Amino acid sequence: MRPPPPLLAIAAGLAQSALTKGARPLSASRGVAAMALAAGSATFAAAAAGQFRRRGTTLEPINPALASVLVTTGANSVSRNPMYVGLAGLLAANALRLGSWRALLPVVAFTWVIDRVQVAAEESALLANFGADYEAYRATVPRWLGRRSL
Repeated sequence: MRPPPPLLAIAAGLAQSALTKGARPLSASRGVAAMALAAGSATFAAAAAGQFRRRGTTLEPINPALASVLVTTGANSVSRNPMYVGLAGLLAANALRLGSWRALLPVVAFTWVIDRVQVAAEESALLANFGADYEAYRATVPRWLGRRSL
């Protein structure tokens, strides 16, 4: 059984704190940069969640076969996984706030687990549910950000 991605993100955030005990104090510029990254990440994820709600499909990550609509607009036109990009961005913002390179290790671990375990299960379910429409979407929109990646 896969743990819910938000729970994994919380665990990664706790790991960041544990890895950075005694980190340097927060500077004003680092604080502003961390807040900007956090705000952008939260907005990106929330926009995707809003699209799912408006289209009447599930936000349930544990049972992706419940998806009733393939959402390809808004944030989902930029990334196939904007909610996970948002969670990773929030973790990156926390690492920036903490001011330690070690705080990036849980971000990498979170992203790897989500990519290899959660996204793999979701993509199988979406392919089964939406077939050629999902294949076309996958061929044009990247899994994370940047260039398209399978």
